[in-house]
Amino acid sequence: MPELVLTTELLLLLCSVAFIAGYIDAIAGGGGLLTVPALLTAGLPPHVVLGTNKLAATFGSFTASLTYYRKRLFDPRYWRTSLIFTALGALIGTLVVDQLSTALLEKLLPILILFAAIYTLFNRMQPDDRMTLPTPSKKLFWQQRLQGFTLGFYDGVAGPGTGAFWMVSTMAMYKINLLLTSGVARTMNFVSNGFSLAAFIVLGHVHFTLGFAMGFCLMCGAWLGAHSAIRFGSKFIRPVFISVVIAIAARLAWQAWSA
Repeated sequence: MPELVLTTELLLLLCSVAFIAGYIDAIAGGGGLLTVPALLTAGLPPHVVLGTNKLAATFGSFTASLTYYRKRLFDPRYWRTSLIFTALGALIGTLVVDQLSTALLEKLLPILILFAAIYTLFNRMQPDDRMTLPTPSKKLFWQQRLQGFTLGFYDGVAGPGTGAFWMVSTMAMYKINLLLTSGVARTMNFVSNGFSLAAFIVLGHVHFTLGFAMGFCLMCGAWLGAHSAIRFGSKFIRPVFISVVIAIAARLAWQAWSA
């Protein structure tokens, strides 16, 4: 791993970006939209950027998911199939990322994410006080398998927009409100981050000093963001979510189509 000259000014800048990213990520996902470019600017090679970002993101997603769990907005027993297949997908995705061509995926992602924003904008949301989950069934079991493995695999391979995909697909598949949806998205993001991080550590692609420093700031931002989302509900989450996914789509489109 090349040496990085980590000045106080650079560390403070990256930690400030991480705090803001943690706040946004706890509400709507998309924190990597800020942290990944910031780490690239610092001079780390791309594979180390992805690994270091996973380390930092794991702190933030853990804090947010724990907050939603304590507020009874996530039931691990109900979502256990999703948890298992998300972990499996993330691990496999990280291990095979070097073998995959992502050029087509990079061009399609902005379009898919933009459709996610449009769907959320026009979809009728369940009220915040409706806390019921769909009745367990064979169909639900296979939905959780497919959703978990697909999005876990994507997070292991690439990552941008994973939280947005979790939110929009969960709303579409299970018809639950935004608070419950946020609880699912943040927890699954933590699982995929954690298992992907384990693979990056084995591969030696993590800058631990930066990862831990940014992770602490992400954790603080995530705590504040999760409590803001829970306190203000869907009226707060929805515009933030739509803004974030449009920003993600715009950035990915610029990266993929301007080359």
